[in-house]
Amino acid sequence: MLYEEKEKPSPRPHNVIMEDRARLSVTGVTDVESFDDRQIVARTSKGSLIIRGGELHIDQLSLDSGELAVTGLITDLGYEETAPGGSLWSRLFK
Repeated sequence: MLYEEKEKPSPRPHNVIMEDRARLSVTGVTDVESFDDRQIVARTSKGSLIIRGGELHIDQLSLDSGELAVTGLITDLGYEETAPGGSLWSRLFK
């Protein structure tokens, strides 16, 4: 019986470009976990990116190419850190 190893896809490059706090372009996006007009949570190759602001709108989302374009008033960008080995709760209750 032959065993073929599947190649892990290489992580996509991750870049964030913000123009005048009104337009945001993100690459390396693998999923959008949640969104509304005040917050967008996007999973990227470098962790979950949280975008906060007002009147946020997703202008473009292509998971095939990993691109996300957002317009609106952008007030905060942050990453949700995930510790090696999983979340704090998963490590506490092993």
